[in-house]
Amino acid sequence: MKTRIALAQINVTVGDFAGNVAKIVAAARAAHSDGAKLLVAPELALSGYPPEDLLLRPAFYAASAAALADLAAQLKPFTGLHVIVGHPLRDVTHNLAHGHGNANAPIERGAPPVDTFNAASLIVDGEVQGTYRKQDLPNTEVFDEKRYFASDPQPFVFELDGVRYGVVICEDVWHASAAQMAKAAGAQVLLIPNGSPYHLNKEAVRFDILRARIRETGIPMVYVNMVGGQDELVFDGGSFVLDAQGELVAKLAQFEEATAIVEFDSGTPLPAAIAPEQSIEAQVYAALVMGVRDYIGKNGFPGALIGLSGGVDSALVLAVACDALGADKVRAVMMPSRYTADISTTDAADMARRVGVRYDEIAIAPMFDAFRGSLAEEFAGCAEDATEENIQARIRGTLLMALSNKFGSIVLTTGNKSEMAVGYCTLYGDMAGGFAVIKDIAKTLVYRLCRYRNTATTFATRDVIPERILTRAPSAELRENQTDQDSLPEYEVLDAIMRMYMEEDRSLAEIIAAGYAVDDVKRVTRLIKINEYKRRQAPIGIRVTHRAFGRDWRYPITSRYTEPVE
Repeated sequence: MKTRIALAQINVTVGDFAGNVAKIVAAARAAHSDGAKLLVAPELALSGYPPEDLLLRPAFYAASAAALADLAAQLKPFTGLHVIVGHPLRDVTHNLAHGHGNANAPIERGAPPVDTFNAASLIVDGEVQGTYRKQDLPNTEVFDEKRYFASDPQPFVFELDGVRYGVVICEDVWHASAAQMAKAAGAQVLLIPNGSPYHLNKEAVRFDILRARIRETGIPMVYVNMVGGQDELVFDGGSFVLDAQGELVAKLAQFEEATAIVEFDSGTPLPAAIAPEQSIEAQVYAALVMGVRDYIGKNGFPGALIGLSGGVDSALVLAVACDALGADKVRAVMMPSRYTADISTTDAADMARRVGVRYDEIAIAPMFDAFRGSLAEEFAGCAEDATEENIQARIRGTLLMALSNKFGSIVLTTGNKSEMAVGYCTLYGDMAGGFAVIKDIAKTLVYRLCRYRNTATTFATRDVIPERILTRAPSAELRENQTDQDSLPEYEVLDAIMRMYMEEDRSLAEIIAAGYAVDDVKRVTRLIKINEYKRRQAPIGIRVTHRAFGRDWRYPITSRYTEPVE
């Protein structure tokens, strides 16, 4: 017997229960009208993911329960449609068993959770007919689910059209036990709601993991992932179906909201549309666009402000912002100093014209002179150094934040991961802003993304970044004839050392053995260590690697540990 299954790859918002219910109902309506009998929504689709410490508030669980009841009522007209929806659950039965009188009893902070769960419920004809509770709780990288949820190693299997479907949630499928338990309970197809954030090469890892589970169980798997930006995380969708041999039979596009139908014949998935694979540059650029669009849109900012320098980093941020928001919601401000090259001003104005944004110039020389005059007595007898360079950066930061304060648009900072790693940035200067678009993009990847944006045929307009911006030596232009490499190793070297040390946890000896100079390795890793205090004060930004500065990286600011070279 043939059964149509809908994959609801939707973009939800944390805490927007009414809005999230509306998204699920819309997907269910479309699926039902297309003849689907089963719809699978993502992990915690009802509440949004991750809710973080909202999960320590009993009222949040009460709101989730009310939203689940509302969702069930709104799904009732779709007769016969089975809907799997993820939601946070506080179980009253567990509360009573642990001495709590009601579902609103305080949650014991610091104690292991006993009655709160990452759950997925089956709704049919307006009724919740069963609930699965996640078994394997991730506690690595950006995940800390053991802080919020208890595990419940019980399978959940239901029957539809003579086929038995098992449910597991996200991390469960990264381990063998939950899938094997579902099969032992009779599951012939596995349904997997996910809240799986993007990072480089994540899609390939997902395929490898699910194929390992299929080799162990021999059953097809339906993987449904959410899409959208949530603070620094971006969920890329890319939902898919694998048959019992691990072959890909259906796949949704990454970074696009969609509901797709896959037909099964007695539990065997039939071939459906497979979205083409994207290049790494296309994936990362799409992640940046989605991250900016959702952070600004979901938080209600009217637009974005960017300090445009004529350099490659601000050029990339401007391109992303325009693609995310539209040029009418983006404003670029060039703030030249006496050290700003004429070509920088020319290139900045040229790019602003190409993308069609409002462009203004505010010269900072008068303000810089005023600062120097005010500090002349204090600085008497001292040579000029990075202090004067940083004053210029802080003047620019102050101007941008004043414009943001006056008009409401958020300042998008333009520092890349290489600069953030080694502290080649100024607190309250170029770090001043609300959202750091490329803080997880290494400098070498910045150039690749710019080349991609200039040539990709998927965009209506190409060549938005002037070629000279991509070919001239990068410079902060805070003193005469300055280039980045006056202070840093070549970016190819810096980025490689940073990647091995920070992302891969390689030892200094291993990095040196890979062919990098001892002095470069010691210098870069020392700079990473001593600039932690700056990164702690930086705005959040989009995560695209498996280890970004922020939630993934928890190194102490105060530390006397120095790793030996040998």
